[in-house]
Amino acid sequence: MKFAQAMLAVAAATAMQFSASPDAFATGKMKCDAGPQSGWKSRTDLEAKLKKDGWTIKKSKVDGGCYEVYGVTPEGQNVEAYFHPVTMEKLLVSQRGKVIFKK
Repeated sequence: MKFAQAMLAVAAATAMQFSASPDAFATGKMKCDAGPQSGWKSRTDLEAKLKKDGWTIKKSKVDGGCYEVYGVTPEGQNVEAYFHPVTMEKLLVSQRGKVIFKK
């Protein structure tokens, strides 16, 4: 009986982990205190702005309350970059773990 209870506890903890908010899985590279998502500009708007500025976007997502973008800069660098979701301000750009820009 104790084994069954232990297994149930493990299953419950695992279920809670996978139902956590997306920010619970943030990488920790950058954290934005941007308020509720209802006040954020859209990722589509950010991607359009970056494309206009010469970026090639491979993927974007929310990480740590920021927009995280994987792409190629106008200079041809493959990067991971973080932007504030309200102001769309560039906060951090790194390439292969090396920071190349930090606000």
